[in-house]
Amino acid sequence: EVQLQASGGGLVQAGRSLRLSCVVSGFTFDDYSIGWFRQAPGKEREFVARISWSAGSTDYADSVKGRFAISRDNAKNTVYLQMNSLKPEDTAVYYCAAGSGILVRNIRSYDYWGQGTLVTVSS
Repeated sequence: EVQLQASGGGLVQAGRSLRLSCVVSGFTFDDYSIGWFRQAPGKEREFVARISWSAGSTDYADSVKGRFAISRDNAKNTVYLQMNSLKPEDTAVYYCAAGSGILVRNIRSYDYWGQGTLVTVSS
């Protein structure tokens, strides 16, 4: 059974940092990307960042580039999202997902989803 377990969310002041974790299990990761998406109240789910499990290549949304960093620990089957210089507009439920689609920023490229973890940034 494929499982993704996201954790690490919480309430933080603007300008501070949080690190999200996503533990993945149940499938062979070699051809997969692990992505982070977020959904703010009343808005559509949007791409945040993604990492190729095998190659380690990364992509970021323009809104988080330079502030967020995605990484992986193969031994722990875990992907991290280090979020620095947080802004109130980063407030959302953050989801990790796994997929093999070519369009790595497209939500439809991801087949498996975790349950989400809430990040709230106060001003």
